[in-house]
Amino acid sequence: MPDTWQELEAKYFLRTGGRRLKVTVERGQGAYVWDTEGKRYLDFVGGWAVTSLGHCHPALVEAITQQAQKLFIASNDLYTIPQVQLAEWLVTHSVLDRVFFSNSGAEANEGAIKLAKKYGKLKKNGAFEFITALQSFHGRTLTTTAATGHPEYHVTYTPLPPGFKLVPYNDIEAIKQATTEQTVAIMLEPVQGEGGVNVPAPDYLKQVRAWCDQNGLLLILDEVQTGAGRLGTLWGYESFGVEPDIMTLAKGMGGGIPVAALTAKEHCAVFTPGDHGTTYGGNPLATAGALAVLSYLVEHDIPANAARLGEYLRGKLRDLGAKHPFITEVRGMGLLNAVQFDRDISMDVVNRCIEEGFLVNPVSPSALRLMPPLNITTAEADEAVDKLDRALSKVGAAATA
Repeated sequence: MPDTWQELEAKYFLRTGGRRLKVTVERGQGAYVWDTEGKRYLDFVGGWAVTSLGHCHPALVEAITQQAQKLFIASNDLYTIPQVQLAEWLVTHSVLDRVFFSNSGAEANEGAIKLAKKYGKLKKNGAFEFITALQSFHGRTLTTTAATGHPEYHVTYTPLPPGFKLVPYNDIEAIKQATTEQTVAIMLEPVQGEGGVNVPAPDYLKQVRAWCDQNGLLLILDEVQTGAGRLGTLWGYESFGVEPDIMTLAKGMGGGIPVAALTAKEHCAVFTPGDHGTTYGGNPLATAGALAVLSYLVEHDIPANAARLGEYLRGKLRDLGAKHPFITEVRGMGLLNAVQFDRDISMDVVNRCIEEGFLVNPVSPSALRLMPPLNITTAEADEAVDKLDRALSKVGAAATA
């Protein structure tokens, strides 16, 4: 009997992490994917908040199909049209002034850290330290691992690049106490995604912005997960009434195409030729796709749908708490949401959800994260809650058996 795809993966892949959802997907359309046996699943993982318009959205498919017939890649010694068009779009639709494209959120964050360090060298007497938050996630490169607020990720790779101070999230006093003459920037996610969907107090980012202004620090917002409509506004910073000096983007801006952006205001855009570079970043195929996705988001007011459906979904999920008392909290913003349990049952619930044809993310042993397409319908939200309800009932029944 031939090896299954999962058995072949086990033979050939480096063991960097476990595939916790034991499903091999073959195709997708909208909010759904199908496995190799033809079973359909409602997908509320979406490549970890990537499929902002769902799988294989016609606008994205058309854009990359047309571009693929023209040009995939060119050296960044040359000008290419989609790259410039996307840069213009981002600047026009944000408070940022300059753009650099890369392929992933980790790369965008690496670029942001490099930019801020050069800024510190030129304008802050060599200041080089960053304040980041516990439970944050900024990437898997060595430097972004050091910036990430999960010390357990650090152990294997010490010594890590120095210069990162971790403080509790949503705690302005901790930031103030950690600030020294060597601090150049504060780097935060508007809402922590990988940390468990942690939503700060409404005035937290405003307080951080004020502290940065008072001390001449840069505010870097990692919007890899919160940008491109996920929180119910086009950019997460708009949900909190602040403006970053530097913002990083990826995930949802490409709708499934690997593309990312480092954006900066003019006053800190201190890179000069030779400071940074990329082979694939900003390639015509990726930037044409991202331009199509972002344009569709704005033209069809998709962030407003994310805000409306997010509120609706949280209400329905909270209703489940009356039926399943091990649910202790439902939290989130827009269509980035989490369900918290009073015990470590996330994988049990996920496996039951798979039986029901529903994909969710076990963001922690005791919490689920839901990251559906931003254009989901009320009917799809209801379907998700119904499937989760049945899965929770099975878990609850097994626990009392």
